[in-house]
Amino acid sequence: MKINNSKDFGEVLRKQRKELGYTQRYISEFTGFSISFISDLENGKSTAELGKAIYLANTLGLDISVKARGKQ
Repeated sequence: MKINNSKDFGEVLRKQRKELGYTQRYISEFTGFSISFISDLENGKSTAELGKAIYLANTLGLDISVKARGKQ
């Protein structure tokens, strides 16, 4: 999926979390991140810490990659 903004990123995280059957509370307990941080991230809050966002995506089994537009 192409991610164009923080809302898209949050939607992907939420979908993956739910597919895994995890609650925000479970992820919070596992990662040490607050439930409000996880909720903000899933709702597309653009001020979320990038490092934490990447860590959470990796924890949910998601890989993140970046490529220049127009390149394969």
